[in-house]
Amino acid sequence: MSLVINNNLMAMNASRNLGESFSALEQSTRRLSSGLRINQASDDAAGLAIRELMRADITSLNQGIRNANDAISLIQTADGALGVIDEKLIRMTELAMQASTGTYSSTQRLIIDSEFQAMASEITRIANSTDFNGIHLLNGNLSGASHSGSGLVSSGKLKVHFGAGNDSAEDYYYIQINNSTASALGVGMSAASSSAGRSISTQALAQNSLNVLQNAIVSKDKIRANLGATQNRLENTVTVLEIQAENVAAAESRISDVDVATEMTNFVRNQIKTQAAVSMLSQANSLPRMALSLIG
Repeated sequence: MSLVINNNLMAMNASRNLGESFSALEQSTRRLSSGLRINQASDDAAGLAIRELMRADITSLNQGIRNANDAISLIQTADGALGVIDEKLIRMTELAMQASTGTYSSTQRLIIDSEFQAMASEITRIANSTDFNGIHLLNGNLSGASHSGSGLVSSGKLKVHFGAGNDSAEDYYYIQINNSTASALGVGMSAASSSAGRSISTQALAQNSLNVLQNAIVSKDKIRANLGATQNRLENTVTVLEIQAENVAAAESRISDVDVATEMTNFVRNQIKTQAAVSMLSQANSLPRMALSLIG
């Protein structure tokens, strides 16, 4: 190579190598400081697109887990209230059995009936007041056969959505809770006039009410059994969603997260190369001065 002054080719070569090494060092620093292998689209365009889709899936799955857990809490609220209603129905059955015997006077039966009616009123109060996050659970609002979410207030059975799509076989199912007021169960003065469970003020009425009360307990038990089965499904759903979220997060990590050990090795190598390139550039810049010794 000729000794020239105008074009210092060795300095240009050293400068280019310094730029490449410094760029690689900058990338390693960015990855190590952020913990991510992909910090911008230029790092891995395809990987970035896949990562963002996976992140969307992870957030959807986690929200689905929260939705399912909220539904479990709703069911537990309804079941707890139904447990209290169960106690009232059992007490009403006990009172009806008491009033059915002939050892009580009419006055005493009226006193027994007053407690019977109080129990029925309490059942209705519980059914009308039991709500979860403003959603009434036992007053019949969730007993509809169909669901409509087109309005500001959804109607019919409650829709629990936990999947990323809108496929009923995979992404949601319904919670349906029948009316649990005293009138719906056929007991107390609020029941239909044809119901035999309206009163136990006479021996005949008390005897006739026993079958009605038995049917009311069965109806309530069916509601609780259905809620229990739905809760079991939701708990299984939460378990599956947690496994899905965990595995998708692991896949996203393999694409997105930096391998610190490997990247630290690259960082040290690029650091040494950068330092060497700086030193060589300094040497290359001094070479043209050697021509001065020939001119003098």
